[in-house]
Amino acid sequence: MRDHQVRGVRSRAAALAVCALAAAVVAGATPAYAATDTERPTAPGAITVVAVDTTWIELTWAAATDNVGVVGYPVGARFEDTGAHYSTDTTGIRITGLRPSRTYVFSVAAVDAAGNRSLNDPTLRVTMPPGDDRPPGAPGQPVAYDVAATAVWLRWTHSVENVALDRYEVFRVDAGGALTRVSEVYQYPPRTSTQVSGLTPNTTYTFVVQARDEAGHLSPLSAPVTVTTLPPPPNCSVRSTVARWPDGFVARLAVTNTGPTPIDGWTMSWRFYAGQQLRGLWGAEVVDRDGSYLRVRNVRHNGLIPPGGTVSLGVVASGSQTPQEVTVNGGVCQMADE
Repeated sequence: MRDHQVRGVRSRAAALAVCALAAAVVAGATPAYAATDTERPTAPGAITVVAVDTTWIELTWAAATDNVGVVGYPVGARFEDTGAHYSTDTTGIRITGLRPSRTYVFSVAAVDAAGNRSLNDPTLRVTMPPGDDRPPGAPGQPVAYDVAATAVWLRWTHSVENVALDRYEVFRVDAGGALTRVSEVYQYPPRTSTQVSGLTPNTTYTFVVQARDEAGHLSPLSAPVTVTTLPPPPNCSVRSTVARWPDGFVARLAVTNTGPTPIDGWTMSWRFYAGQQLRGLWGAEVVDRDGSYLRVRNVRHNGLIPPGGTVSLGVVASGSQTPQEVTVNGGVCQMADE
């Protein structure tokens, strides 16, 4: 088989020839056979692997036929949702820059001088040889955040890997040390966080994370993290009193616990558009702004709301969007405006 670089030069020349023919059609100078050639080439023959290593592969196939003549073979190499395209004017190609252990789908088509392309082209699925003999390092200890009654978010620092990670697996540590997988985080694109849902309110859980590389090697388990989910969302109602002016408002909120159990510590959120500015807040302190919502939490003196009890807070802000869709500890409150 010819050297890949030589084939690449010839492939570019073939591609330029096709472009020149297409331009000639526009200019009215195309040879008669090209202008009238509407017949597609036949599909190339089955793809065969000539040689393969961890990062390159050589492929060959039987030539396609055409009523005028085949000028090139577009070649594709696809891995999951990504791919690369190559071209050659011979019946073979050497593709480099591949990754060990990945499974690629290679395809070959045929084109003629008039730009007609073959149909029902052959494909070949190949898993590259493993080029990785070392497992990844343990992921960083997970950190729990955005804890709710039935879900929790976990994040961790990346494992150290000498070739390429495939995914992280998150496990719940059950009684006796048994592991139950609760999430898989694939690394295309890389991510080091996930939500674990379907949990029971007011329950303590322990989670660990493990990395798996593309060769199938497993890392040691991360250090564990233990987290207790929140109680079920409370029942609540909110009565708001709003005073407006042309470029803003002041809203006073009275939040009542309408459920049968005390609320001991609360986080409240309401709609707050990105263009709004918070100019004042009392009875609470800001946690963060999440998209189109503002999140606040209790201050030291008003964290406990007994059944039937009420806490008051107020906000001064720009814009016209007053607090709506108010939640307390994840439970949606019934709104009543005055």
